[in-house]
Amino acid sequence: MKILYAASEALPFIASGGLADVAGSLPRALQKEGVECRVVLPLYGSMKASLREKLEYVTHFNVPLSWRNQYCGLFRAEVDGVTCYLLDNEYYFKRDGIYGFYDDAERFVFFSKAVLEMLTVLDYEPEIINCNDWQTAMIPVFLNVFYRGVEKFRHIRTVFTIHNIQYQGKYGMEIASDICGLPGYAIPVVTYDGAVNMMKGAIEQCDMISTVSPSYAQEILDSWFGFGLDKILREKAYKLCGILNGIDVVGYDPAADPDLFVNYTPKKPAGKAENKAKLQERLGLEVAPDKPLIVMVSRLVGMKGLDLVRYIFGELLGLGCQFAVLGTGDYIYENFFREQAEANPGTVAFWQGFVPELAHKMYAGGDILLMPSKSEPCGLAQMVALRYGTIPVIRETGGLKDSIRDLGGEDGNGFTFQTYNAHDMLGALQRAVELYGDKKRWKAAVAHAMECDFSWESSAKKYIEMYQRVLAG
Repeated sequence: MKILYAASEALPFIASGGLADVAGSLPRALQKEGVECRVVLPLYGSMKASLREKLEYVTHFNVPLSWRNQYCGLFRAEVDGVTCYLLDNEYYFKRDGIYGFYDDAERFVFFSKAVLEMLTVLDYEPEIINCNDWQTAMIPVFLNVFYRGVEKFRHIRTVFTIHNIQYQGKYGMEIASDICGLPGYAIPVVTYDGAVNMMKGAIEQCDMISTVSPSYAQEILDSWFGFGLDKILREKAYKLCGILNGIDVVGYDPAADPDLFVNYTPKKPAGKAENKAKLQERLGLEVAPDKPLIVMVSRLVGMKGLDLVRYIFGELLGLGCQFAVLGTGDYIYENFFREQAEANPGTVAFWQGFVPELAHKMYAGGDILLMPSKSEPCGLAQMVALRYGTIPVIRETGGLKDSIRDLGGEDGNGFTFQTYNAHDMLGALQRAVELYGDKKRWKAAVAHAMECDFSWESSAKKYIEMYQRVLAG
C-alpha cells in the first residue's frame, strides 16, 4: 500500500499545532506496519537552517494556476525512514510564519496543485493521497477536474482528514476562476453559501472523510459543531469515520525527555515531585508540595472553555490549589490571566507564548491538567499529561471524551464533566483536589495514568483498515 500524506505542516520541519504532530508521527507508525507512506509539505522560509541544509534537491517544474505558471522546486529528505518531499516557491513560502497572510488562499491552492504536478515528474504513484484540512482541500477537486484523464492518476483515491472544521478555506467567489482556474461546470463543487469553501469541495470530491476522533465525527453532523458544513456532512455521512490520534511516545517520554528537570518512570516516580518543586520555582510559585498544581497548556481562545475558568476563578483558588497557564491567544484571556497572576503572587502564574520546553516541564510538574473545551476535535495535551502522570480534568467532547474516563467509574484515568457549565467544571476540579488529598489513592491514579497507551500503533492500524476500505471501493 502506498500513501502520500499531504499537509501544510509536519514535524520536524515546521509546526504551529497538532497537525504537525500527526503529520510527523502517523507516517512513521504506518511505515512500521508495512505501509509505504511519504509526506509532502511546503518548504517554508522559517524552517530551521539546520534542517534546510539536509535537504536534497530533486528537480523543478512549473505549476499552472489559472492564468499563472509558477515555479516549484522539489526537495527531498529522509526522516526516521520516511521520505518527505518539500515544495519550494519563495514568493509563496519564504515568509516569517506559516499562516495568516493576505494571500493564503493563493498560497495553498498553489500547494494543492503542486502536489499533483509533482507526481508527473516523479517515478512514484501513490494509491491514496491523504489530505489534511483546508490547506490541502483542493487536491481531491483538482484531481477529479484536471487529472483523471491521465493514466497515472486514473486510480488514485483520496482521503480528506478534518482536524478542525472551524477553518474551512472560505473566500470570495472570484477565487474559483482567478486563483483555482476551475472551469465553469466545476465551480459549484467549491461553492457553498454564496462563497468559495475549499473544505466543502474536498468533502464532496474525496473518497473518504476522516476526523481525528470518533466522537468528533459524530459531533460535526450537528449544527452546534459543524460551523455550517453539518448539512453536507450529513449527506456524505456514508463516507465519514473518526480515528483517535495518538502521540509521539518517544518525544513525550518522562524517562528520557531532555526538557525535564529530572527524568522519572512509572516504577520510579519520585522525580515527578522534584519536577513540580523546580517548576514552582521557575514560575515564581510558592514551593508547596501539599498544594495541588493545576496547569493549562493551551491556545487562549474561546473554544478552549476559558470563559468557564474566568467565571469561577475565585472559587477555584478557594479549593486551596495553585494555577499555572502557558499560552497565547485572545487579548481578553491573556489580560485576565496576567491580572490574576499579579493579584495572586505565589499562587497563580502566567507565561505568555508557546515555549515547548516549558510545556514539557508543565506536563511533568503539574498535578492536574485542565481542559474544559467547548469543542476539541482530538486534543493531544490530555494524552501527553497522562504519560507524565498528570491527571486531566476535561469536558466530555470530541477526542477528550474518547480518551479520558472518569475516575469515579471503572478504569478511570481522569475527571470529566458533561455540560458546558462553570460549576460543573468546578465540581470535577473539586473531586480531583479531594483525591489529591488522599495520597495513597492519588499515587495509584498517577501510576495508572502513566500506563495508559496512546501510542500511534493502534491508531495506525485503524488508518490502514480505513485505507483498505477506500481501495476496496
